[in-house]
Order: sequence, then C-alpha cells, then structure tokens
Amino acid sequence: MKKKIYVHVADDHKILIEGIIAIINTDKDIAIRGYSLTGKEVIDWFDKKENKADVLILDITMPFLDGFEVLQHFNKKGIRQNVIILSSYDDIKIVQEMLSLGCKGYISKKNAGDHVIDAIKAVANGDQYFSSDIQTVLLKSFAGQQVPVGDAPNKFIIETLTDRELDVLKLITQQFNSPEIADALSLGISTVETHRKNLLRKLKVKNSVGLAMYAVRNNIV
Repeated sequence: MKKKIYVHVADDHKILIEGIIAIINTDKDIAIRGYSLTGKEVIDWFDKKENKADVLILDITMPFLDGFEVLQHFNKKGIRQNVIILSSYDDIKIVQEMLSLGCKGYISKKNAGDHVIDAIKAVANGDQYFSSDIQTVLLKSFAGQQVPVGDAPNKFIIETLTDRELDVLKLITQQFNSPEIADALSLGISTVETHRKNLLRKLKVKNSVGLAMYAVRNNIV
C-alpha cells in the first residue's frame, strides 16, 4: 500500500489555503495535516514534536514572521523539513535566497493549480520542483544570461538600495528637485538623475510622487 503524503499549508489568505486544499483533496495519495495563517503559527505548529508533515507549502509574505524567517528558524532549530515555496514573487534573488535557506521547491501562485500535486510528490520523494516560469528564471541565471528584475517583497527591494539612493529618496520626499539634491549631497546633477532613474526602476514607480509615496508607505522616512 502506498504511503500517504501529509501536507501543511501556510498562507495569510484563507481563500488561497482553501483552494490548495481543494486541489490536494483530488489526489488520494495526499492528505492535509493542518494549515497556518501566519509565520508564527507555522513555527508554533512545527515546534510541537507531535506535529509532523511530509511537506510544508509556505508563502513568503505573512504577518508575524515571513517565509524567510520561518526557514531561518527551521535552520537554527535543526528542523529538517521539506518546503515548497508558493509565492507571487519571481525575482531571481528571492528564489536563490529561499533555495539557500533550504526550500526544495518553488512554484508561482499564478499557475499553482497546474503544479501543486506534482510539486508535493516530487519534494516528498526527495527531488526538487519548480514551476515552469521559475525554471526559466533559474536556467537563465545558471547560464549567465541577464535575468529581468521580477516581483519581490518590499523589504527585500529596500535592502537593494544603496546608501546614496536612500539619501536621494529621502530628499525627494522633502520635495527637493535635482539641482537642490545635487547641492545638498555635493553631487553632480547628472549623478542625481542617475540615482533617480535607478530608484524609479527598482521601486517600479513612474515619478517623484510615486517615489515619495513608496518611501512613506514603507517607513523609509
């Protein structure tokens, strides 16, 4: 008789969890063993010795500890757990970071229904699994090709900003124009414009108003 695969699902959207459970319930070889709505709930569940799951499906962005912090906790505590990341983020740096923290699979939410069952079975069997879009990103990276910047959590994006870019961003929120920023930071105007363009690209906004709103929303100022 085939051994059942038990799965724990963690995401901060109950409706998504219900959708994943509905997909899993279509396969007789897989069964649900609980779910969590926050990172803290995940940690609390797995910290109890009586709670075990063959596979954890884990979102990245969750309240009270995110997916990064959950995997860091597992590593610190020596918890060996098969983890599949289920996320809307497809930036190569995010994928690589999660892999370095020990995840065995990574599938995007936009086509999760096509991959969840296969991913669970592959990872439970000791293999890795990536949805097709994530495979493409990884293959380009491994081949040394330029990989376009994908979607990433805000805190991860902010960490990519240089000190000088942060200086420029803070002055933009104070309604400084480029000549004023150049004067305040002892930079050339062309250098300030380069920093501004980099900020627009990294933060994926269209203008200075968007930059200022992003800075305020994310407590940069």
